[in-house]
Amino acid sequence: MTFRIENRNVGPGYPPFVIAELSANHNGSLGRALRTIEMAKKAGAGAVKLQTYTADTMTIDSKRPDFLITQGPWKGRTLYELYRWAQTPFEWHQEIFEYARGIGMPVFSTPFDESAVDLLEELNTPAYKVASFEATDLPLIRYIAATRKPMIISTGMANEREIREAVDAARSGGCEDLLLMHCVSGYPTPVDQANLATIPDMERRFGCPIGLSDHTLGTLVASAAVALGVNVIEKHVTLSRKDKGPDSEFSLEPDELERLCCDAHSVWMAMGQVGYERKPIEEDSLIFRRSVYFVADVRAGERITAKHIRRIRPGFGLPPKDYDAILGKTASKDIPRGTPASWELVE
Repeated sequence: MTFRIENRNVGPGYPPFVIAELSANHNGSLGRALRTIEMAKKAGAGAVKLQTYTADTMTIDSKRPDFLITQGPWKGRTLYELYRWAQTPFEWHQEIFEYARGIGMPVFSTPFDESAVDLLEELNTPAYKVASFEATDLPLIRYIAATRKPMIISTGMANEREIREAVDAARSGGCEDLLLMHCVSGYPTPVDQANLATIPDMERRFGCPIGLSDHTLGTLVASAAVALGVNVIEKHVTLSRKDKGPDSEFSLEPDELERLCCDAHSVWMAMGQVGYERKPIEEDSLIFRRSVYFVADVRAGERITAKHIRRIRPGFGLPPKDYDAILGKTASKDIPRGTPASWELVE
């Protein structure tokens, strides 16, 4: 169940792959977008992701109640106003892709309609991401799948049936490299609604690698998800939340992104593998275990009694479970006080 982005293998057995989501945090500045990509690379992210749409490909310019946002960080705007503010212009894409590739940073995008897919194909994007809000747009998923590129699908708001339909559409459309992202589409998402316990079940249920598209504040939830088998983490990033922007409130600043990359890798390293053998680092700790020691001198041929042996530290003698078995045995040689008990010392 390996997923591949450019020359990086992603999935079980590989280190966590952190995707830095630029989204709308360029704040309308191409220069800021390029600086954010450079920041993400320096912080240790594995790739940067864009969102490819225009206000007109997302919705229509209407002030009717259906098109008015009434809750959340974008309250009071119409959908058209939000997307006109947040869009990454199509004409920026080539320069963004060329810049990212020039500094060795993999870059791909989320297309929101077929025209966006066509643009990204011209730029030879290495992969595609389907946003949670488009996870039920099966015609779009099939259109993306026909490119035969790796595909990531976020599952925010989708129930099990809808996720299954999205997976089936991707598979039947020609996608062979598919990764699902557990996601809760709240901006930000409260920690108590992150529902990370779903991750192992998703892997079993859908038979593909599982990532996390995380909208909680900070880095704790994303790092914790690695312990549940997540191999891909997506977080929105910004140069500074103080500069504001459509997604700034729930985005990571540079030092936080660097911490996430470091902590996620540390959690992955800490998981290791199932095993009960003594670890190399524990060898020096044997001195702190109890074992059977001679605490009094014993002459050869003398019968060993409780006055001769005790269960004490360090742990280089026979284990405490052998204490009763060695009582009553005869010493095979002179044994000085402080000698670790062993079967060679008794007849």
